[in-house]
Amino acid sequence: MNRYFIYLAYNGANYCGWQTQPNGLAVQESIEKALSTLLRTTTPIVGAGRTDAGVHSRRMVAHFDGNVEDTEVLKDKMNRILANDIVIYDIVLVTSDAHARFDATSRLYRYYVTTRKDPFMHPFKYKVHGNMDIDRMNRCAKVLFEYEDFTSFSKLHTDVKTNNCTIMQAEWIRQDDDYVFTIKANRFLRNMVRAIVGTLIEAGRGKLDEQGMRRIIELKDRGAAGLSVPAQALFLDEIEYPSHLFLNKDHKPFYYNRQDLL
Repeated sequence: MNRYFIYLAYNGANYCGWQTQPNGLAVQESIEKALSTLLRTTTPIVGAGRTDAGVHSRRMVAHFDGNVEDTEVLKDKMNRILANDIVIYDIVLVTSDAHARFDATSRLYRYYVTTRKDPFMHPFKYKVHGNMDIDRMNRCAKVLFEYEDFTSFSKLHTDVKTNNCTIMQAEWIRQDDDYVFTIKANRFLRNMVRAIVGTLIEAGRGKLDEQGMRRIIELKDRGAAGLSVPAQALFLDEIEYPSHLFLNKDHKPFYYNRQDLL
């Protein structure tokens, strides 16, 4: 048995999230069915994370074990039978102990906010009324670097052992009528990004400053933070791994970044 990383992207609108569950179709379930059909044996996969219902990914990674004669042929066959809202970009041979979730060194999300009504891109953006103070939002975003415990931004009653995360990047940029928030960390809690964005939007509206942001984090109370923004404007964009996991040292997994279209 060999181990492989699958690099893929998906539009999450029609799925109940990444993880297989009994109440709806999940991305994981769709890929496992395709793999099991083509490899002619039950083939479970392990994803790098668990995006919520409606969240999209331009770069998700999952691993599986099997014997694949030609990864390019398998990739092409999977793309033929998968729905149009899921695409496989690459299948890469990795070390036998490589783990898509636990070996990831960082994950990067982007969230898209707009002040303009858009009949074409509205499924991928969160519309707000009026301009926001981006400088104030960025000042509050910098407060995140001062802390590790983000209980205040976590969904309640999860099964994680710790709410500590190391945030490496957190910033807003403005693109015409759009505000794009980028956040990178070693790990994320359930609903964490959407709760942070909702809180920072309160700062953009003048309702929160840096001291207020610190107070929210230090309370370790989800009720102290802002509302969670809608899922459809959130994208998982990057996942990074140590190079020693890849058996072909010259191979760089490909993915198509459609960020320019947003």
